[in-house]
Amino acid sequence: MECNDPKCPIHGNLKTHGSELEGVVVSDRAAKTVIVERPYTTFLGKYERSLRKNSRIAAYNPQCIGAKTGDRVIIAGTRKLSKTKSFVVTKILERADKE
Repeated sequence: MECNDPKCPIHGNLKTHGSELEGVVVSDRAAKTVIVERPYTTFLGKYERSLRKNSRIAAYNPQCIGAKTGDRVIIAGTRKLSKTKSFVVTKILERADKE
């Protein structure tokens, strides 16, 4: 499959920099975009407890990678691609089981 997407970090000319994050794709309904959710914990000093929270990050999904809902992916920071997208999917770690 030939990839001629200029925004592809592997075959195109989009440079990645900064952080690489790991998460799970929770939505792939938008065109060329996936929503990646990653859990994190934060500490509340007042109650001396930890909270579990989720962050949802919109990331560009190149057609040669083609991440789907349920996939574990690595996303990398890049320049602003749209109003909400400043990350791009670089690798799929684990495909979702479609049974």
